[in-house]
Amino acid sequence: MAELASESVSPGTGLRLTGVSAAYRREQVLHELDLDVARGELLVVLGPSGAGKSTLLRVVAGLQPATTGRVVIGDRDVTALRPGRRNVSMVFQSYALFPHLTALDNITFGLEVRDTPRAAARDRATAAATAVGCAHLLGRRPGQLSGGERQRVALARALVREPDLFLLDEPLSNLDLELRTETRGELKALHSRLGVTTVHVTHDQTEALVLADRIAVLRDGRLEQLGTPDEIWRTPATLFVARFVGSPAMNVVPSGGPFTPAGAPAVPAGSRFGFRSEAVRLTTGDGTDGTVERVDVVGEDAYAYLRLAGGDRIVARMPAAARPAAGATVRATVGWADTHVFGADGRRVTVA
Repeated sequence: MAELASESVSPGTGLRLTGVSAAYRREQVLHELDLDVARGELLVVLGPSGAGKSTLLRVVAGLQPATTGRVVIGDRDVTALRPGRRNVSMVFQSYALFPHLTALDNITFGLEVRDTPRAAARDRATAAATAVGCAHLLGRRPGQLSGGERQRVALARALVREPDLFLLDEPLSNLDLELRTETRGELKALHSRLGVTTVHVTHDQTEALVLADRIAVLRDGRLEQLGTPDEIWRTPATLFVARFVGSPAMNVVPSGGPFTPAGAPAVPAGSRFGFRSEAVRLTTGDGTDGTVERVDVVGEDAYAYLRLAGGDRIVARMPAAARPAAGATVRATVGWADTHVFGADGRRVTVA
């Protein structure tokens, strides 16, 4: 039986986008995007609906033309190549399986239309199905499979071509929470084992933080930040990234207002302070008075939604056993070490 070998990943570029723009129905979606993905890297493209995530994948795959710029995969400029010559495999959100074919025939279809001998195609399909955990499903049709099983078949179909680049367009979004959590771990293990350069698109921040070697945060077709999950979380480059990554969203209050982090130095005029809910402390000492508008309890954690003197609203996370009652008056504070500063333009500000 054929085997899918784990290649030794050498340094180099897996994918490079240089000045890539793209339009949809005459409306610009991507704006001169520059992006480098290392060979063997798993890059997650994260952003809200309308950010241009799926358009980026379609441009890389050749399903949509770039209006400007270049697309390089490995050492090949593929900008002008049709999709079949780019050697990329794509998994769609809908899985796009042929309903009248068995799982095995769905997986081998792309090989057979390229004149791969049937026996060799089936051997490779069996190896790909084994790699993603669906070898026992090869005789079934899509209508006989659960969502998670269809997702595995779609992954095997993409993997069987042994592509230079693996493109995943929100492949987990149709799964329920438990299965999505399980499959995230399987995807990460599969990537570690096979080492194929992968671009994974999602709007799910947890998915991005768990899966990615690096995360590219998109907003309105522009790159807001590119960094490791730890960098995105701990040093967000913009106010948008700070608010988008994290649940609940990062608290943001104006500098110069009634709520000032303890030990804060002078900051530029018009700046805003940002801090996460777990950094907020309720205290009987120095702090800013506020009223508890509501409390959400999630297992061992509680989230107290506070309206501060002056009208700002923030969220404080704490152990559920230590939560205040709704309507209570409390005093809140946050340390300077836990505070981010963003300028009037929304960019991160470094304060000495």
